[in-house]
Amino acid sequence: MGKPRPVCALACLLFLWVQGMLMAKVEATSSVHIVYLGGKQHDDPILTTNSHHDMLASVVGSKEMAAELMVYSYKHGFSGFAAKLTESQAQKLSELPGVIRVIPNSLHRLQTTRSWDFLGLPSHSPVNILHNSSMGDGVIIGVLDTGIWPESKGFQKIIGARWFVDGFLAEYGQPLNTSENSEFLSPRDANGHGTHTASTAAGNFVDNVSYRGLGLGTIRGGAPRAQLAIYKVCWNVLGGQCSSADILKAFDEAIHDGVDVLSLSIGSSIPLFSDIDERDGIATGSFHAVAKGITVVCGAANDGPSAQTVQNTAPWILTVAASSMDRAFPTPITLGNNKTFQGKGLYSGNDTGFRSLFYPEAEGLDPNLFRGGAGLIVAKNPSESLYPCTDGFPCIEIDYEIGTQILFYIRSTRSPVVAHFSSRGPNSIAPAILKPDVAAPGVNILAATSPLGRFQEGGYAMLSGTSMATPHVSGIVALLKAVHPDWSPAAIKSSIVTTAWRNNPSGFPLFAEGSPPKLADTFDYGGGIVNPNGAANPGLVYDMGKEDYINYLCAMNYNSTAISRLTGNLTVCPIEEPSILNINLPSITIPNLRNSITLTRTVTNVGATNSIYRVMIEPPFGTSVSVKPNVLVFNHGTKKITFTVTVTTAHQVNTEFSFGSLTWTDGVHIVRSPLSVRAEFLQPYF
Repeated sequence: MGKPRPVCALACLLFLWVQGMLMAKVEATSSVHIVYLGGKQHDDPILTTNSHHDMLASVVGSKEMAAELMVYSYKHGFSGFAAKLTESQAQKLSELPGVIRVIPNSLHRLQTTRSWDFLGLPSHSPVNILHNSSMGDGVIIGVLDTGIWPESKGFQKIIGARWFVDGFLAEYGQPLNTSENSEFLSPRDANGHGTHTASTAAGNFVDNVSYRGLGLGTIRGGAPRAQLAIYKVCWNVLGGQCSSADILKAFDEAIHDGVDVLSLSIGSSIPLFSDIDERDGIATGSFHAVAKGITVVCGAANDGPSAQTVQNTAPWILTVAASSMDRAFPTPITLGNNKTFQGKGLYSGNDTGFRSLFYPEAEGLDPNLFRGGAGLIVAKNPSESLYPCTDGFPCIEIDYEIGTQILFYIRSTRSPVVAHFSSRGPNSIAPAILKPDVAAPGVNILAATSPLGRFQEGGYAMLSGTSMATPHVSGIVALLKAVHPDWSPAAIKSSIVTTAWRNNPSGFPLFAEGSPPKLADTFDYGGGIVNPNGAANPGLVYDMGKEDYINYLCAMNYNSTAISRLTGNLTVCPIEEPSILNINLPSITIPNLRNSITLTRTVTNVGATNSIYRVMIEPPFGTSVSVKPNVLVFNHGTKKITFTVTVTTAHQVNTEFSFGSLTWTDGVHIVRSPLSVRAEFLQPYF
């Protein structure tokens, strides 16, 4: 054979160079897309994955190329896959039969003790849900977060840990180890956020823990005997970023693993999308989880106090706002003469302590000013005499200068409040669905963290956010699941919402931080601050199942074909569109009331077999509310009763929301549903 001529060699090189450039161009324009196929058609994961490869190969040209481009196959809880695709390939896939939607990968973000005693679950009390549930023994809490630091004390309970990064790396290619951020390609937590949330939900008892000398004592999680399954989906880049593709894969695996509760302190950047919008992996994954009986608990986000900032708004999710609790820390007040006074920022127990600071005039004090109080601090000039206090009534005399300092202290250390940062309602996507559902402690929460995390000392950190509130509720859900293993996610959610506290431990209404502060309402805290012991024995629950959520989707104008693919079963929406107001939620929100409207609810008796409940109405301002029947009689043959609620407004113009409640009581249980109404005549909603 003769030697190849130079022109041929050059042509070959040129061909290879052009081909390489074309491939580079294709790769440069490729990005991760999620091909969502809805419910599974069969239970064989191998066949499901093979069908995903076949579908992808039909667009990209070969099974070999499909295998190279495939990022994830979702094959357990639902069907679909994530793959690197060009826009044209994504478009072709979206047109194939059986494809619900093809969606671009997106980023979610993290929502960056004493709390359990505050919630009525002291470990030393023999009678509460903590002990009745054996502290959550046998329940599995799945945590989707930044992973876990397994060596931290309190984690001798991790039964599995997985990590999902392919979606993040394939899409964003961010370096995970930099001079600013360290990271592990494993379930190990470099950020600390995931360790903190897992510790709060289910950490074992750990003695002698403090943070820089503050809060010394024993810490534990809400369900200290529950087991943990860890799903690392968030990565230590830009404060913590989480890919939709990775989140969906974690949901898929968690459903397959058989967890009982899923805890996600993760949200998305506002503006928000629709409840099962293509960009919302949490709403989609949680739909399939709830359909399998798994309660999904998510944070409301940290974009408060502005209205309509709440996230994770799907009705099947239990969405948690953040409150403070009854603990602050000692703060010395030093005067100009270097004399120091020690103040206490603690609000603990039912005794309010000293509530008033009074500056008297020379004529003395009027006893009526402090009648009904628990104590009196009198700021006065040293030369002035003190008006005698009532026998047994505690008084302290101080001068004006010290009094000014104490007044500042009183004004800055209130009882529990809804935190300033906690995202608020109303729901911007479906205004008739109340969000948030409930509030829990989320301010200055002491828990374990990664030794590589920020703000940590000795492996512990005191953090704030709805991220910290969420695992409080996740732990409580685990306790409820242990006591009531047959309860559905909706029943658990109902028990939490209808028994929550609207008042502080002294009986005073809760406030919400903001500019200015105000009395808290339903859009700040949902039903109120979570009450674990009350939730264990709610009396009645508003239960729901998959059919109720399908009616919700029909009311939100999803077509029958899309819903059928979502559920994996043939589904036909009713000819007459369901009213979203009739979704059997434990709350009633009417965003566009014109004149009068009637809606229905159904309650299930989970208390004593023979029970009689009577209704109590606190109507929102400017409305009248009637309920039929107004007495519910339960017995062996009657476990469920449906009733109607008619709300009428006297307004003939648009109004803001006003708030009230509908409560059923048998003299033992108080089953309270938040009621929110806005009159709107210009833009009818229904």
